[in-house]
Amino acid sequence: MRFVCLIYNPADMDGTLSQAEGDDLVRAHFQYDEELQRKGIMIHSDALEAPDSASVLRVRHGILSSTDGPYVETKEHLAGIYIIEAADLEEARKVVAGIPSVRVGSIELRPVRLLTLPE
Repeated sequence: MRFVCLIYNPADMDGTLSQAEGDDLVRAHFQYDEELQRKGIMIHSDALEAPDSASVLRVRHGILSSTDGPYVETKEHLAGIYIIEAADLEEARKVVAGIPSVRVGSIELRPVRLLTLPE
């Protein structure tokens, strides 16, 4: 089964980690990513830029509109993603428990829904 792990950091966390703490967290992510790749679990991972660099795009009545972020005041923001392959939900939870950012934020684990074309 494929899962997406959505990493959420507290909105007020940016700038609260010392340089050393931030560097340690990044190193821990790289080490964990390498471990997941060796085990064949990791499909992809990425960190995201801050919410104020985002845009929301919509097409309504054939017209494209774009809104620059941030959009609403929130307590957490999407900071990164992992896409993993796991045998089941229990294995996926164990993978998430090892993601370093789970110690400073929260991670939403969601099964990927594989779409097929209707016949």
